[in-house]
Amino acid sequence: MLFFTQCFGAVLDLIHLRFQHYKAKRVFSAAGQLVCVVNPTHSLKYAPTRCAAAQASTEQGILPPCHHHEAVHDPQLVPCTCPLFSCQWEGHLEVVVSHLRQTHRINILQGAEIVFLATDMHLPAPTDWIIMHSCLGHQFLLVLRKQEKYEGHPQFFATMMLIGTPTQANNFTYRLELNRNQRRLKWEATPRSILECVDSVISDGDCLVLNTSLAQLFSDNGSLAIGIAITTSKVHTSEAEM
Repeated sequence: MLFFTQCFGAVLDLIHLRFQHYKAKRVFSAAGQLVCVVNPTHSLKYAPTRCAAAQASTEQGILPPCHHHEAVHDPQLVPCTCPLFSCQWEGHLEVVVSHLRQTHRINILQGAEIVFLATDMHLPAPTDWIIMHSCLGHQFLLVLRKQEKYEGHPQFFATMMLIGTPTQANNFTYRLELNRNQRRLKWEATPRSILECVDSVISDGDCLVLNTSLAQLFSDNGSLAIGIAITTSKVHTSEAEM
C-alpha cells in the first residue's frame, strides 16, 4: 500500500505538470514561443549567500575579520550565482553554466523569445524560480523571487542576469512581459552581470517588482507566465554598423 501510494502521488504530480505545460503551450504556441514550466525552490531556513552577507556587513560598517594566516581570496573566483540559500561553491566565470546545470539541474532554453511559467505562486517567502536562457551566443539567468521586503508584505522580484562581465551585459536589453485578461505589463532594462550578485539587484529594486495583488491579476490558478525577449542594445548595434 505504501508503494502504491507513493507511485500514485508521483503520477498525480506528473499529470499536474503536464497539464500546466499544456495550458501554457495552448496560450503561447500561436506566437511560436518556447514554454518552460519552472517549479519553485523553497527554503524554510533562509541563509543569505556570501555576497549578500558581505553587502550587509559593508552597509553596517562591519569589515570582515583579517587573519594573517588566511589564504588570500582569488578575485577571479565567482560565488554560486544560483540563489538556493546554501551553496558555497565558487569557481571561474567560464564554468558557472556547467555548475548550474550539473549541480542545481537548472533548465536551459534556447531561442530569441521564451515563456517562463512559474508554478505554485502561493508558497510562502522566500521562494525562487530559476531558469537559464541561451540567446545571441550568451547565457542569461532569470530569477523570480518571492520575498518579504517588508514584514508581512511579500513581493515578487524578477530580474535577468548575464553570465558574463558588466561590459558584456551592457550590449544587451531584456524585456519581461505579463499579459493576461486584457492587461499587459512590460519591464525593459539592461541585464546586470552575475558578478554584481542577484541579492543586491533585488534589494536595490532594479528589476520587475510585483506586489501580491498585482501578481494575482496576471496569474492563472497559481501560475505566472512571463514572456522573455533578449535583444542587442541600440548603442551596440550602431557601433557595429560604424
